[in-house]
Amino acid sequence: MSAAAIAVAGLVALAVAMGIGRFAFTPILPMMLHDGVVDLHAASWLASANYIGYLIGALGCTLQPRIWARLPQLPPVDASLLVRSGLVGTALLTLAMAVPSPALWPTLRFAAGIASSLVFVYSSGWCLAQLAVRGRPALGGVMFAGPGAGIVASGLIASAMVMWHMTSAEAWLVFGVMAALLTASVWRGFAPSAVRDRSPAAAGAAAAAPSPVPGATGTPHGSVEVATLAFAYGISGFGYIVTATFLPVIARASLPPASPWLDLFWPIFGAGVIVGALLATRVRIGGDLRFVIASCYVLQAIAIGVGIGVPTAAGFALGSFLLGLPFTAITFFALQEVRHLRPLQIASTTGLLTVLWSIGQAAGPPMVALLLHRGGTVDAAFTLALTIAAAALVGGALVFLASARIWPKASAC
Repeated sequence: MSAAAIAVAGLVALAVAMGIGRFAFTPILPMMLHDGVVDLHAASWLASANYIGYLIGALGCTLQPRIWARLPQLPPVDASLLVRSGLVGTALLTLAMAVPSPALWPTLRFAAGIASSLVFVYSSGWCLAQLAVRGRPALGGVMFAGPGAGIVASGLIASAMVMWHMTSAEAWLVFGVMAALLTASVWRGFAPSAVRDRSPAAAGAAAAAPSPVPGATGTPHGSVEVATLAFAYGISGFGYIVTATFLPVIARASLPPASPWLDLFWPIFGAGVIVGALLATRVRIGGDLRFVIASCYVLQAIAIGVGIGVPTAAGFALGSFLLGLPFTAITFFALQEVRHLRPLQIASTTGLLTVLWSIGQAAGPPMVALLLHRGGTVDAAFTLALTIAAAALVGGALVFLASARIWPKASAC
């Protein structure tokens, strides 16, 4: 396969797994609320079920290399089978959400989270490693634009379905069929003959370190420094998730019902993700990346603040785009820090960061559910939740700045 074909295959796979499997719930949620099949409290726990599934899947991928190392008699991991299974599972689980059985929906969303994590780890790891081998690592930005592309497409399609007065069940069917068609389009790209890898962690290691780190040695940095990076990175999962889960609902609570912008803020967020993904791998940034990551956190906090302070169409549009812009950049720069801190343990350290990020992400919707349960208006509950998320991002930025001061890069290299 050519480098371009690999990048496109990764883009489509992530669009299915993340843009549909995880985030199609966001633009469909207002339709579900309108249909009366869920309320905001139940919706918060539905979102949590998906994020907890993603956490479990990420944890499994992290532990897999250690389990296989202890049990060498186990057969090699078939990455192609897991990618294909995750894509098919995403399509089927999305279709199943159209079944009028609310008691079943948490299980379906939980399983969809697991499926999306498998696709993300195996497909992105393999694609990035292959691009590095071909000397085209910058095309990784194309692949990581996949979640944003899926978000834009799902948001625009959901907006059209709202105008056509379609039900939420019909929306789940449409997205399920779309996931199936996209899966079919990259089926050959993830054939066993194309994907050869022993583990997702090995692929992630190759992807994260396509070339030796200048001046890196086998001596790892202290565990406290690594734990600080992982903790600070986990905060970003909590910081963005309230907006990413409830953005259309928040907009409907603040803008006139007839506003034509109500269903466009989610695609605008996706557009920001795409732009950020393409820029992150192309912009040359010197110096300590922890300052860059801290700046990304502050930008996301400002984006949330814009939505709170300027609850207009223009405010939500600007806030949505700014929130999405550093979404992928944060991950990209954090992986470079992993290369710096643990050049010989990239896979396990990346897994630790992913697990903590997933924990932070899973904590957001329950917080919203608890605030809604306390009483008061929906608008007040969301405002408080968003304020807490923005404060957490500012706190994460301060942790990165403190880390840079305590463990200066120059003395570490």
